[in-house]
Amino acid sequence: MQKVYNRIESIAGNVITVSATGVKYDDLALVTARHGESLAQVIRLNGEKVSLQVFTGARGISTGDEVRFLGHSMQISFTENLLGRIFDGSGRPRDNGPTLEENLVEIGGPSVNPAMRIIPRNMIRTGIPMIDVFNTLVESQKLPIFSVSGEPYNQLLARIAMQAEVDLIILGGIGLKYDDYLFFKETLEEGGALSRTIFFVHTASDPIVEALLVPDISLAVAEKFALQGKRVLVLLTDMTNFADAMKEIAITMEQVPSNRGYPGDLYSQLASRYEKAVDFEGTGSITILGVTTMPGDDVTHPIPDNTGYITEGQYYLRNGRIEPFGSLSRLKQMVNKDTRKDHRSIMDAMITLYAAFKESMEKKSMGFRMTEWDDKLLKYGSLFETKMMDLSVNIPLEQALDLGWEILAECFEPQETGLRSDLTQEFWPKVKAEV
Repeated sequence: MQKVYNRIESIAGNVITVSATGVKYDDLALVTARHGESLAQVIRLNGEKVSLQVFTGARGISTGDEVRFLGHSMQISFTENLLGRIFDGSGRPRDNGPTLEENLVEIGGPSVNPAMRIIPRNMIRTGIPMIDVFNTLVESQKLPIFSVSGEPYNQLLARIAMQAEVDLIILGGIGLKYDDYLFFKETLEEGGALSRTIFFVHTASDPIVEALLVPDISLAVAEKFALQGKRVLVLLTDMTNFADAMKEIAITMEQVPSNRGYPGDLYSQLASRYEKAVDFEGTGSITILGVTTMPGDDVTHPIPDNTGYITEGQYYLRNGRIEPFGSLSRLKQMVNKDTRKDHRSIMDAMITLYAAFKESMEKKSMGFRMTEWDDKLLKYGSLFETKMMDLSVNIPLEQALDLGWEILAECFEPQETGLRSDLTQEFWPKVKAEV
């Protein structure tokens, strides 16, 4: 039974407070004012004092307006008809398609019982060498992409959405600029990937509370599809906007701030989303990639700092490339031992030589005399950055491994690479390739 209250005790910004009983945290309510109805969500309980965030803002709401509690939290329709559709942060269509109201499921439920999880063991191929070869993405993994504003992280996510070998993509946009929203929409349509994608988008002009709902809606739908046997990849951008929305609401609620003004439960809030990544025994899986833009390129900022404790590594996107140093997929050894027998060896050798190239670059910049070995390293580093690190490179894993051997053969003799002789005998190009 819905409870109706006719007195709003206070209005602070977009938050209204009423006295009510029998209400739960995250419950929804309809606020009826002269200009129409607005959806609101319970964000604080203090005895009988109930504070609600009004989605469309509190402008036009008066203390005598009606508040009707719906008795449930945010719900989203779960159906195959979600595929190929675009919705806003509260699940309403943005694509002029029909509203979906059948088979409603509540969002924001608990994470999967650890006893139901299995050890990750399957690779997700993306066609991006810096991921597939050097920091393999593993099914059911949770990984952030650490970046700064201005880097092409949305372009990287769009490529992964089009190329990742999964059954279903769920793209959650949080605080997107309208241009970025249109970029995702047009790229997925032109690439033919929209038909296997569900897109939930919150733009910078949308109600702030919807920024908090996008990850929960995306993950609730992902979990239902995973239980049907689908391999689901959830792409979230940008989790910094999610944390900033938490901060803004906490300030409105006059909560005591923690590190740099963020609420004290920032870690728990991030973890409750990332921990939804799971591989179900005998059925599907959820894999999560979430962009985290680092204010001031500061990895010690509370958002990336807390994220790093939750996730299983990270990708660093700098200068338009996934950096080999700092980037880490902690689960890559679970799968790259089974891809091709030279995978782990070529990965280690190329990164070791690239580190040596960086040292030679530093020597050159400081005016030291360059040796023949330094010249080889400089040539190798240039080829590695152009042929492997550039995000425009789009080749399968096996071709990327072959390309690695060709780059090494172009610059070094087999014994200079540190690779085992049995591998060089089998994989070393018979004739040096023109790279």
